[in-house]
Amino acid sequence: MILAGGEGSRLYPLTKERAKPAVPFGAKYRLIDFVLSNFVNSKIYSSYVLTQFKSQSLTEHLQEGWRLSSIIPDHFILPVPAQKRTGDSWYQGTADAIYQNINLIEGHPYDLVAVFGADHIYRMDLQQMIAFHVKKKADVTIAAIPVPIREAPAFGVIKVEDKHRITGFQEKPARPKAIPGRPEEAYASMGNYIFNANFLVKILYEDAARENSSHDFGKDILPRIYKTNRVFAYDFRTNRIPGASANEVGFWKDVGTIRSFWEANMDLRNVKPTFNLYNSSWPIRTATYDGPPAKFVFNEDGRRGQAVNSIVSEGSIISGGIVQDSVIGRAVTIDSGAAVINSLVMDRVRIGKKCKINMAIIDKDVDIPPGTTIGYNIEEDKARFLVDEESGIIVIPKGYRFSTPSA
Repeated sequence: MILAGGEGSRLYPLTKERAKPAVPFGAKYRLIDFVLSNFVNSKIYSSYVLTQFKSQSLTEHLQEGWRLSSIIPDHFILPVPAQKRTGDSWYQGTADAIYQNINLIEGHPYDLVAVFGADHIYRMDLQQMIAFHVKKKADVTIAAIPVPIREAPAFGVIKVEDKHRITGFQEKPARPKAIPGRPEEAYASMGNYIFNANFLVKILYEDAARENSSHDFGKDILPRIYKTNRVFAYDFRTNRIPGASANEVGFWKDVGTIRSFWEANMDLRNVKPTFNLYNSSWPIRTATYDGPPAKFVFNEDGRRGQAVNSIVSEGSIISGGIVQDSVIGRAVTIDSGAAVINSLVMDRVRIGKKCKINMAIIDKDVDIPPGTTIGYNIEEDKARFLVDEESGIIVIPKGYRFSTPSA
């Protein structure tokens, strides 16, 4: 059960027309591709994707890129829109999202149910977490990532005893509880869970009957049941993926803000990125694209198109322009004399002659007129675009139309 209904308000305007899990990432992917790839690579082939906010783009992506066999039973990735099956409200919390679709679990021969989010960047072999869950005879297992104790107040912290049984929860604590034997680290919840199926159904019905609940796993259910049930924390850092580098072990990135989203994309361009897209042993899968290869050509003035320390996706043409320290999506055209630096450019963007672009995120289907300068005058940028206050990154929304100068 993949929770993909997130509104993603902190990523606005990238989420103006799409749910957060549908936001493009890394020149050719969408955020949801990472969790789906983890499931498929872990040989888990039965997945429901629960959608809610602005789900059209996400649904189309699932239909185009994530169709499994119709011949083999229980091989499916199926989008499930919010249907108000249990009342008149939309999803009130993570637990309520599962409860409103409890018919997908009841009456089926499932032993375990994995409930995962859809908007984080990481690799994970779920079979290793499942083996831990079975070994511990757990009712619930929570994926936990070790974080430095000084950073733990920004997270929901899990308190554990030395055998990883959970003994408490702290929501953004001033004094986080350290991991036993590791005084410099605390466990932060990743919001990913494995439940025994029958136990999950039982606690969902109990929670639905509570009037004072916000119907959320992390806020209500898990802090209420850990004393009377077997609830364990799985150390994500122990998870081993074939082909992963030492840098990537334990890597998990929440791209919930403009700054973190830009940083995660920019990391991909590095010679030794923290998250390596080129690991063929654990591929990140997505929808295919029928466009031609990327092309770098001389323009009419003999200037050569080039890209330095950058990623350039299929169908893009750099004609006499330069791309440096950037991530360029599909079917982008960059004309002569243009310079794109430290930027993320999504599909089908046209960048005209002699444009100068720095520290920008440009969403799909934007046509930038020749001579436009972005990222060099903060006051001018604020007058035209959204500028992230934390980082100074300029964000141009999908389909943005530049005003035509008056005669």
